[in-house]
Amino acid sequence: MDDLIQDTFIEIFRSLGTFRGDALLSTWVDRLTVRVAYGRISRRRSEKLVHLAVVPELPSRDASSEDRALAREAARRLYAIVDKLEPKQRVAYTLHVIDARPIEDVAEAMGATVVTTKVRAWRASRYVEQRAKHEPLLAEFLNQSREGDAS
Repeated sequence: MDDLIQDTFIEIFRSLGTFRGDALLSTWVDRLTVRVAYGRISRRRSEKLVHLAVVPELPSRDASSEDRALAREAARRLYAIVDKLEPKQRVAYTLHVIDARPIEDVAEAMGATVVTTKVRAWRASRYVEQRAKHEPLLAEFLNQSREGDAS
């Protein structure tokens, strides 16, 4: 993950001279970040080494160490499933569902239409939910995440 962040900053620094101001700087940076991520995914697929970083410990003041360990394991399983998604679905799912970015922002960052981006995120969500049916720990983790989003 640190290498990806560093590659993104290098790409932003190298490309800053080409920024025309047609869009917000944040939008331009998002698009560059997505492009760098796609490049990394493509290279890693050809190397057969596609793995996402382990999710850091979830901050919670009142959770027991067992609850935190279960949450980390569920998050690890989620990322193992997300790791198997087609790259465009993976990016749409990660930005929209996991990072909770508005679908319009995700579409713009991906250089796609809102409808296309919704379909990609929906297909990825469906894939994740189908896999979660066979993993009770992951299903519970996803349900807790949804309940947390609703409150």
